[in-house]
Amino acid sequence: MNVFDESAQTMSLTAFIAVATVTLLLCVMTGPDRDDLDTFYTGYRSLSPVRNGLAIAGDYLSAATVLGTTGVIALTGQDGLVLALSTVLSLVLLMFLLAEPLRNAGRFTMGDVLTRRSPGRAVRIAACAVTLAALVPLMVVQLAGSGSLLAFILGFDSSGFRTGSIIVLGAVMIGYAAIGGMKGTALIQMIKTVVLLGAGLLVSVLIMNRFDWDVGALLRAAQQGSGAGAAYLHSGLQFGGNDLDMISSELTVVLGAACLPHITMRMSSVRSARAVRRSLSWAVCAVVGLCLLLTVIGFGAAALVGHTRITAAGAQGNSAILQVSGVVAGGGAIGALVVTTMTTAIFLTLLASVAGMILACANSLAHDLFAHGLGGRGGKPVPGRTEMGAAQLAAVGVGLAAIVLAVLARHWNVQAMVTLSFCIGASALAPALVYSLFWRRFTRTGLLCTLIGGTLCVLVVMTGTNLVSGSPGSVFPHRDVNWFPFTTTGLVSIPFGFLAGWLGTLLGRHTAAEERRQYEAVEPWILAGAPPALPARQAPGNTPATGRPRSPFERP
Repeated sequence: MNVFDESAQTMSLTAFIAVATVTLLLCVMTGPDRDDLDTFYTGYRSLSPVRNGLAIAGDYLSAATVLGTTGVIALTGQDGLVLALSTVLSLVLLMFLLAEPLRNAGRFTMGDVLTRRSPGRAVRIAACAVTLAALVPLMVVQLAGSGSLLAFILGFDSSGFRTGSIIVLGAVMIGYAAIGGMKGTALIQMIKTVVLLGAGLLVSVLIMNRFDWDVGALLRAAQQGSGAGAAYLHSGLQFGGNDLDMISSELTVVLGAACLPHITMRMSSVRSARAVRRSLSWAVCAVVGLCLLLTVIGFGAAALVGHTRITAAGAQGNSAILQVSGVVAGGGAIGALVVTTMTTAIFLTLLASVAGMILACANSLAHDLFAHGLGGRGGKPVPGRTEMGAAQLAAVGVGLAAIVLAVLARHWNVQAMVTLSFCIGASALAPALVYSLFWRRFTRTGLLCTLIGGTLCVLVVMTGTNLVSGSPGSVFPHRDVNWFPFTTTGLVSIPFGFLAGWLGTLLGRHTAAEERRQYEAVEPWILAGAPPALPARQAPGNTPATGRPRSPFERP
């Protein structure tokens, strides 16, 4: 069901081609030298707080978040508003609790953060595996959805067009990650964030103008268009009145979004803890602003498009933001320009979101698995040129795998994969980071139990949710093996992840004393950026020419 006229479709296609070409060129221009690992992994920590903040906001606001949040608000009203607030709260949690320790402890990847206090190949390999388990499903969802969105925008409805769109967009995303590295993908994320804010503001203004800037009139019209009556503006519509299910879902979003690896890697792209704080301040402002705009757009979609037309284009409401843009834009050249602005913003969001995830997976494969997990044996480090080549090859491999999976899954309801990614982030990565950064007694055994146990718990419990079977919107709607009463696994898997880490630490007591001493040696640096206590006579080479104390993780 398409609401765009031919001129809007033509302008959108032209804009897509221009955006893809220009952004690829920018990635080539900003890409690192072949043997410059620091530039590829972190942009040589050269991003300013404003630029890094916009990049964090861009990574945080994936296509699944932008389209899904708008759709949920349009279809379920207050429950969708709570989801938007949970998204903001997650970033605030990252800002106040984890950002500085992550920047101080990390160098390139999630594995670097976790091995600061628990070195070992097993930790590296487990961190890489959980990174892939958390991000690959999210990439598949967004790639699979990109074909449907382009078909909706451009008016094509053939399976071949959707498959071709997935392949072409996937190739562009691979190019961003493999060529641009951290700096190139950060630039794309910055552009995406600015364009998305501008497009969201434009459509929100047009919606509010339709209702003479009367918020009450907008909400009354949204309630009427939703078909749900008074329940639309009350809690419980999305989860059928099950409050525990709602708590589980929001807890998963709050803890999971903040700990996904493509978000945490951005903490390493600035030079100081102060710059991280300022970066997160900018990111929070951008995310809060966009969530407010998405709220207006979601209610506007319910009011002006209506529940029936939204669900006709997709049961999850992912096309609601495009549908309401077409309605408020009107006809003529101005209307086509408004539609093109929003479709270009969504197109950039798709490209940038998946590119950042491909980069995070590639970095983990090359650095955690190849250079430290399986390579570098016999005490010989992997050369920088070799590791960077491995990262670029890994980007291609991860991207191709995601494309294949997206093509196979393009006709399925893949909402369960989004939930799977957030649940792994909340149940495995969040406990591992909290324990590793703040608990002195935490051991390597506890860390492995948290990563592996939390992930396996999510995978097992997820099979019993109504997202997998037993409901019309599930992956297998004609089968019913639904044995778990909630939509997400968070209420069970998050406590299980923390419990597994605690029990594993008790089991690993034979190494606890040594590992605690290792942690205490670097604890001041991790938590506060303060150098560890130095012996009475400073060893030569421990203080750089700048006169500042050297990080305990910094190479001489």
